[in-house]
Amino acid sequence: MRIEFSKMQGLGNDFIVFDAPAAADRERLDSTTLRALADRRTGIGFDQALMLEAPRFEEERVFYRIFNADGGEVEQCGNGARCIAALLHARAPELGRSIRMGSVGGTVHALVGDAGMVSVDMGVPDFDPRSVPLLAHEEALSYVLEVGAAEIEIGAVSMGNPHAVLCVEDIATAPVATLGPAIEHHPRFPRRANVGFMQVVDRGHIRLRVFERGVGETLACGTGTCAAVAVGRRRNLLDAEVAVDLSGGRATVSWPGPGEHLWLTGPTAVVFTGAVDI
Repeated sequence: MRIEFSKMQGLGNDFIVFDAPAAADRERLDSTTLRALADRRTGIGFDQALMLEAPRFEEERVFYRIFNADGGEVEQCGNGARCIAALLHARAPELGRSIRMGSVGGTVHALVGDAGMVSVDMGVPDFDPRSVPLLAHEEALSYVLEVGAAEIEIGAVSMGNPHAVLCVEDIATAPVATLGPAIEHHPRFPRRANVGFMQVVDRGHIRLRVFERGVGETLACGTGTCAAVAVGRRRNLLDAEVAVDLSGGRATVSWPGPGEHLWLTGPTAVVFTGAVDI
Protein backbone atom coordinates (compact mmCIF):
# COMPACT_ATOMS: atom_id res chain seq x y z
CA MET A 1 0.00 0.00 0.00
CA ARG A 2 1.36 3.41 -1.01
CA ILE A 3 0.30 6.61 0.73
CA GLU A 4 0.84 9.96 -0.93
CA PHE A 5 1.14 12.75 1.59
CA SER A 6 1.83 16.44 2.06
CA LYS A 7 4.25 17.39 4.81
CA MET A 8 2.91 20.62 6.30
CA GLN A 9 3.66 22.87 9.22
CA GLY A 10 1.93 25.61 11.15
CA LEU A 11 4.25 27.59 13.41
CA GLY A 12 6.67 24.65 13.39
CA ASN A 13 3.98 22.18 14.50
CA ASP A 14 4.43 19.63 11.70
CA PHE A 15 2.16 17.05 10.12
CA ILE A 16 1.68 14.60 7.32
CA VAL A 17 -1.71 15.03 5.66
CA PHE A 18 -3.06 12.23 3.50
CA ASP A 19 -6.27 10.82 2.09
CA ALA A 20 -7.51 7.75 3.93
CA PRO A 21 -6.60 4.47 2.21
CA ALA A 22 -9.24 1.96 1.21
CA ALA A 23 -11.04 0.40 4.18
CA ALA A 24 -9.37 -2.96 3.57
CA ASP A 25 -5.93 -1.35 3.95
CA ARG A 26 -6.53 0.85 7.00
CA GLU A 27 -5.59 -1.85 9.50
CA ARG A 28 -2.02 -1.54 8.21
CA LEU A 29 -1.90 1.96 9.68
CA ASP A 30 -1.72 0.70 13.24
CA SER A 31 0.03 2.49 16.12
CA THR A 32 3.32 0.68 15.48
CA THR A 33 3.39 1.82 11.84
CA LEU A 34 2.47 5.39 12.76
CA ARG A 35 5.22 5.54 15.39
CA ALA A 36 7.73 4.34 12.81
CA LEU A 37 6.59 6.98 10.30
CA ALA A 38 6.81 9.69 12.99
CA ASP A 39 10.45 8.90 13.76
CA ARG A 40 12.58 11.85 12.64
CA ARG A 41 15.64 9.73 11.82
CA THR A 42 14.22 6.59 10.26
CA GLY A 43 10.75 7.75 9.17
CA ILE A 44 9.15 10.87 7.74
CA GLY A 45 8.98 12.73 11.03
CA PHE A 46 5.91 14.57 12.35
CA ASP A 47 4.06 15.68 15.47
CA GLN A 48 0.72 14.40 14.13
CA ALA A 49 -0.61 12.44 11.17
CA LEU A 50 -3.84 13.85 9.72
CA MET A 51 -6.01 11.41 7.77
CA LEU A 52 -8.71 12.83 5.51
CA GLU A 53 -11.96 10.89 5.10
CA ALA A 54 -15.21 11.55 3.26
CA PRO A 55 -17.39 14.17 5.00
CA ARG A 56 -20.12 12.87 7.28
CA PHE A 57 -22.41 15.87 6.83
CA GLU A 58 -23.39 17.71 3.67
CA GLU A 59 -22.15 21.11 4.84
CA GLU A 60 -18.65 19.79 5.61
CA ARG A 61 -15.82 19.48 3.11
CA VAL A 62 -13.98 16.65 4.87
CA PHE A 63 -13.80 14.57 8.05
CA TYR A 64 -10.31 14.32 9.52
CA ARG A 65 -8.72 12.04 12.10
CA ILE A 66 -5.63 12.88 14.16
CA PHE A 67 -2.88 10.52 15.28
CA ASN A 68 -0.09 11.64 17.59
CA ALA A 69 3.54 10.68 17.13
CA ASP A 70 3.05 7.86 19.66
CA GLY A 71 0.42 6.32 17.36
CA GLY A 72 -2.55 7.18 19.55
CA GLU A 73 -5.66 8.83 18.10
CA VAL A 74 -6.71 12.16 19.66
CA GLU A 75 -9.70 14.46 19.42
CA GLN A 76 -8.51 17.80 18.06
CA CYS A 77 -5.55 19.72 16.67
CA GLY A 78 -5.80 23.45 16.00
CA ASN A 79 -2.72 23.88 13.83
CA GLY A 80 -3.54 20.64 12.05
CA ALA A 81 -7.02 21.95 11.24
CA ARG A 82 -5.49 25.13 9.84
CA CYS A 83 -3.13 23.11 7.63
CA ILE A 84 -5.95 20.90 6.36
CA ALA A 85 -8.01 23.96 5.46
CA ALA A 86 -5.07 25.46 3.56
CA LEU A 87 -4.59 22.19 1.66
CA LEU A 88 -8.28 21.86 0.79
CA HIS A 89 -8.35 25.42 -0.51
CA ALA A 90 -5.25 24.80 -2.62
CA ARG A 91 -6.88 21.69 -4.08
CA ALA A 92 -10.14 23.44 -4.96
CA PRO A 93 -9.91 27.25 -4.69
CA GLU A 94 -13.14 27.59 -6.66
CA LEU A 95 -15.06 26.27 -3.64
CA GLY A 96 -14.19 29.36 -1.64
CA ARG A 97 -12.18 30.33 1.41
CA SER A 98 -14.79 29.41 4.02
CA ILE A 99 -14.41 25.72 4.86
CA ARG A 100 -16.29 23.52 7.32
CA MET A 101 -14.61 20.32 8.45
CA GLY A 102 -15.65 17.47 10.73
CA SER A 103 -13.49 15.78 13.33
CA VAL A 104 -13.75 13.58 16.40
CA GLY A 105 -13.63 16.81 18.42
CA GLY A 106 -16.53 18.37 16.50
CA THR A 107 -17.07 20.67 13.54
CA VAL A 108 -14.40 23.26 12.74
CA HIS A 109 -15.02 26.35 10.60
CA ALA A 110 -11.92 27.73 8.85
CA LEU A 111 -11.29 30.92 6.89
CA VAL A 112 -8.35 30.81 4.50
CA GLY A 113 -6.54 34.11 4.03
CA ASP A 114 -3.62 35.13 1.85
CA ALA A 115 0.02 34.02 2.07
CA GLY A 116 -0.80 30.85 4.01
CA MET A 117 -2.65 32.57 6.86
CA VAL A 118 -5.62 30.55 8.16
CA SER A 119 -8.09 31.22 10.96
CA VAL A 120 -10.13 28.48 12.64
CA ASP A 121 -13.12 28.66 14.95
CA MET A 122 -12.11 26.37 17.81
CA GLY A 123 -15.52 26.45 19.43
CA VAL A 124 -16.43 27.46 22.98
CA PRO A 125 -13.84 26.65 25.67
CA ASP A 126 -15.34 24.20 28.17
CA PHE A 127 -14.19 24.57 31.77
CA ASP A 128 -16.40 21.83 33.21
CA PRO A 129 -13.90 19.35 34.73
CA ARG A 130 -16.09 16.48 33.52
CA SER A 131 -15.53 17.66 29.95
CA VAL A 132 -11.74 17.97 30.20
CA PRO A 133 -11.82 15.33 31.82
CA LEU A 134 -10.27 16.19 35.19
CA LEU A 135 -11.16 14.46 38.43
CA ALA A 136 -12.47 17.30 40.63
CA HIS A 137 -15.41 17.83 42.97
CA GLU A 138 -16.52 21.03 41.20
CA GLU A 139 -15.51 23.57 38.59
CA ALA A 140 -12.92 26.12 39.75
CA LEU A 141 -10.61 28.82 38.38
CA SER A 142 -7.64 26.72 39.47
CA TYR A 143 -6.84 23.27 40.81
CA VAL A 144 -3.93 21.98 42.86
CA LEU A 145 -2.13 18.83 41.72
CA GLU A 146 0.26 16.90 43.89
CA VAL A 147 3.33 16.17 41.77
CA GLY A 148 5.95 14.35 43.81
CA ALA A 149 6.54 16.45 46.91
CA ALA A 150 5.25 19.64 45.24
CA GLU A 151 1.80 21.16 44.86
CA ILE A 152 1.25 22.64 41.38
CA GLU A 153 -1.56 25.10 40.63
CA ILE A 154 -3.13 24.71 37.18
CA GLY A 155 -6.08 25.88 35.13
CA ALA A 156 -7.94 23.21 33.17
CA VAL A 157 -10.05 23.48 30.02
CA SER A 158 -11.23 21.37 27.12
CA MET A 159 -10.67 22.67 23.61
CA GLY A 160 -12.06 19.44 22.23
CA ASN A 161 -9.10 17.79 23.98
CA PRO A 162 -7.75 18.05 27.56
CA HIS A 163 -5.46 20.89 28.68
CA ALA A 164 -3.69 21.93 31.85
CA VAL A 165 -2.20 25.45 31.96
CA LEU A 166 0.43 26.72 34.40
CA CYS A 167 1.44 30.36 34.85
CA VAL A 168 5.23 30.78 35.01
CA GLU A 169 7.51 33.78 35.44
CA ASP A 170 9.76 32.90 32.49
CA ILE A 171 9.14 30.18 29.91
CA ALA A 172 12.88 29.97 29.26
CA THR A 173 13.45 28.47 32.70
CA ALA A 174 10.10 26.66 33.11
CA PRO A 175 10.53 22.95 34.02
CA VAL A 176 8.78 21.73 30.87
CA ALA A 177 10.82 18.54 30.54
CA THR A 178 9.99 17.35 34.06
CA LEU A 179 6.58 18.82 34.90
CA GLY A 180 5.23 18.27 31.39
CA PRO A 181 5.19 14.46 31.46
CA ALA A 182 4.33 14.37 35.17
CA ILE A 183 1.16 16.39 34.62
CA GLU A 184 0.36 14.71 31.29
CA HIS A 185 0.16 11.35 33.10
CA HIS A 186 -1.25 12.63 36.40
CA PRO A 187 -3.98 10.28 37.71
CA ARG A 188 -6.46 13.17 37.91
CA PHE A 189 -6.40 13.35 34.08
CA PRO A 190 -7.98 10.00 33.03
CA ARG A 191 -7.22 10.65 29.34
CA ARG A 192 -3.91 12.40 30.02
CA ALA A 193 -3.43 16.11 29.26
CA ASN A 194 -1.61 18.60 27.10
CA VAL A 195 0.37 20.90 29.38
CA GLY A 196 0.92 24.60 28.69
CA PHE A 197 3.48 26.83 30.42
CA MET A 198 2.29 30.43 30.04
CA GLN A 199 4.21 33.64 30.72
CA VAL A 200 1.95 36.70 30.71
CA VAL A 201 3.88 39.65 29.22
CA ASP A 202 0.91 42.04 29.26
CA ARG A 203 -2.85 41.87 28.70
CA GLY A 204 -2.42 41.44 24.95
CA HIS A 205 0.70 39.29 24.82
CA ILE A 206 1.85 35.95 26.25
CA ARG A 207 4.73 33.57 25.68
CA LEU A 208 4.00 29.86 25.69
CA ARG A 209 5.60 26.43 25.66
CA VAL A 210 3.48 23.29 25.35
CA PHE A 211 4.20 19.69 26.26
CA GLU A 212 1.80 17.78 24.03
CA ARG A 213 0.12 14.56 25.08
CA GLY A 214 1.71 11.64 23.22
CA VAL A 215 4.33 13.83 21.50
CA GLY A 216 6.41 15.82 24.00
CA GLU A 217 7.33 19.49 23.71
CA THR A 218 6.51 20.87 20.27
CA LEU A 219 7.35 24.14 18.54
CA ALA A 220 3.67 25.09 18.69
CA CYS A 221 0.29 23.66 19.69
CA GLY A 222 -2.90 25.20 18.35
CA THR A 223 -5.33 23.91 20.96
CA GLY A 224 -2.70 24.59 23.64
CA THR A 225 -2.48 28.20 22.45
CA CYS A 226 -6.26 28.52 22.71
CA ALA A 227 -6.33 26.84 26.12
CA ALA A 228 -3.71 29.19 27.56
CA VAL A 229 -5.57 32.30 26.41
CA ALA A 230 -8.89 30.90 27.64
CA VAL A 231 -7.47 30.20 31.11
CA GLY A 232 -5.68 33.56 31.26
CA ARG A 233 -8.70 35.51 30.11
CA ARG A 234 -11.00 33.72 32.54
CA ARG A 235 -8.66 34.85 35.33
CA ASN A 236 -8.90 38.43 34.00
CA LEU A 237 -5.22 38.47 33.05
CA LEU A 238 -5.78 38.97 29.31
CA ASP A 239 -7.82 41.02 26.84
CA ALA A 240 -10.08 39.75 24.06
CA GLU A 241 -7.28 39.57 21.48
CA VAL A 242 -3.91 38.12 22.43
CA ALA A 243 -0.64 37.63 20.55
CA VAL A 244 0.93 34.31 21.51
CA ASP A 245 4.65 33.79 20.95
CA LEU A 246 5.62 30.13 20.64
CA SER A 247 8.94 28.54 19.78
CA GLY A 248 7.79 28.25 16.15
CA GLY A 249 6.38 31.77 15.74
CA ARG A 250 3.41 33.95 16.60
CA ALA A 251 -0.29 33.08 16.62
CA THR A 252 -3.24 35.30 17.45
CA VAL A 253 -6.23 34.26 19.57
CA SER A 254 -9.51 36.18 19.66
CA TRP A 255 -12.02 35.32 22.38
CA PRO A 256 -14.77 37.71 23.54
CA GLY A 257 -15.30 35.65 26.70
CA PRO A 258 -17.28 32.83 28.33
CA GLY A 259 -19.92 31.25 26.12
CA GLU A 260 -18.40 32.73 22.95
CA HIS A 261 -16.46 31.04 20.17
CA LEU A 262 -12.67 31.31 20.15
CA TRP A 263 -10.68 31.91 16.95
CA LEU A 264 -7.06 30.93 16.29
CA THR A 265 -5.06 32.58 13.47
CA GLY A 266 -1.59 31.85 12.16
CA PRO A 267 0.55 30.84 9.17
CA THR A 268 0.66 27.48 7.39
CA ALA A 269 3.00 26.06 4.76
CA VAL A 270 3.59 22.96 2.66
CA VAL A 271 7.11 21.72 3.34
CA PHE A 272 7.22 18.95 0.72
CA THR A 273 5.11 16.22 -0.83
CA GLY A 274 6.00 12.56 -1.03
CA ALA A 275 4.89 8.96 -0.93
CA VAL A 276 5.59 6.09 1.43
CA ASP A 277 5.05 2.36 1.02
CA ILE A 278 3.43 0.62 3.98
